[in-house]
Amino acid sequence: QVQLVESGGGSVQAGGSLRLSCVASGRTFRNYDLAWFRQAPGKEREFVAAISGSGGIIYYTDYAGSVKARFTISRDNAKNTVYLQMNSLKPEDTAVYYCAARWGTALTAKKDDYNYWGQGTQVTVSS
Repeated sequence: QVQLVESGGGSVQAGGSLRLSCVASGRTFRNYDLAWFRQAPGKEREFVAAISGSGGIIYYTDYAGSVKARFTISRDNAKNTVYLQMNSLKPEDTAVYYCAARWGTALTAKKDDYNYWGQGTQVTVSS
């Protein structure tokens, strides 16, 4: 069982930055793939980025407003923490951001493949 707790959300103006953190319970953190998803009001939850247990494989969404050029996912296995550094934020990045985990086999962007979810943290970007 893995418990995930996100933090770092907030309200910023367009062009600003935020760093989200997600701390996981358990002693086998490095065996889990971690991902960030987001959900805007009235929209489906969408994939943002994922990172393998070792950190050696990283995926970013191919759409969702050029996230790859602005967001960076990373992890610190010694701290059981995954991060999402978000720069040059845009109003369309406004959403609840969720951390997700799954036992590492093959890194995936599909939300149904993730077994464990955090409670989410709100990110609001104003123009």
